[in-house]
Amino acid sequence: MRTARFVATRFAGMLLVLLVVAFVTFVVFYVLPADPARMACGRPCSPEGLRLAREFMGYDVPWYRQFLDFLGGIVGGRTFGTGTAAIHCAAPCFGYDFQNNVDVLSEIGGRIEVSFSVALGAAVIWIVLGVGLGVLSALRRGTAVDRITMAAAMTGVSMPAYLAGMIGITIFAFALDVVPKSGYVPLSENPAQWAWHLVLPWFVLAFLHAAIYARLTRGQMLETLGEDYVRTARAKGLTERKVVGRHALRNVLLPVVTVFGVDLGGLLAGTVITERIFGMAGVGRLLVDAIASLNLPVLLGVTLFSALLVTVLNFLVDLCYGALDPRARLV
Repeated sequence: MRTARFVATRFAGMLLVLLVVAFVTFVVFYVLPADPARMACGRPCSPEGLRLAREFMGYDVPWYRQFLDFLGGIVGGRTFGTGTAAIHCAAPCFGYDFQNNVDVLSEIGGRIEVSFSVALGAAVIWIVLGVGLGVLSALRRGTAVDRITMAAAMTGVSMPAYLAGMIGITIFAFALDVVPKSGYVPLSENPAQWAWHLVLPWFVLAFLHAAIYARLTRGQMLETLGEDYVRTARAKGLTERKVVGRHALRNVLLPVVTVFGVDLGGLLAGTVITERIFGMAGVGRLLVDAIASLNLPVLLGVTLFSALLVTVLNFLVDLCYGALDPRARLV
């Protein structure tokens, strides 16, 4: 019963956050000076043509009606215009790209494989390296291993993503010529080439994020190893491996899981800089192109889709938090 109440509370909170994000995002894009109807009307555009474009796209009603229509489109789909020229956007409809004549969710769906491939591969590498090196550094505190690990972590934390990407391409793609310079091969087309083209982006992102996780894990592990229950476990004669693995690591993972959910959600929504540097057409690239062309429906749809990913992952993190620490279910 308590677990069900915990899940229901977190789920309700997730829906509330999504609603607030959708409202704020919609209002922000509504007050922008760019007019999608005018851009769709073309040049020259007569006042009558602009009026028809606004009516067709649903911009001829007050902003709150537009917001309600947008939410209704997510739930039950939406139809733009009337008669034979009408365009239907099936649920869940995150908007319609009138510049390219396609619904926004289809555009995102065509790019999501790239972003997911980059983010998930890098996440596996950085969580293993970051947590592993952080634990090792804590257990070897003050040694050469600790100093080298923390120096590398400081470098990763301080280095911008574009600089790490350019250094990686220069060394491994141009100088050594051991990995592809850019591009993406779909997993269904050639799994080996898919992984080969993603090796460099994976390790560039993993280096930057593993540095953060190594520092976080080291600090948490040092704090946990000083707790009374850890000293008690050692006094009982348990081996160091059991003390660290069974008792200390579980508490260390709590903040790590929290940060991991936020980071992974952001990356799944699109790695803008990484995709740009390595020439990949993911969701991040779609967002950049939409900004360049002032394509507001795509901007709004991608923003809300990204918020949905981050919120859902944080919901899953809350569930993992409750599994790792039953006390969290009481909150």
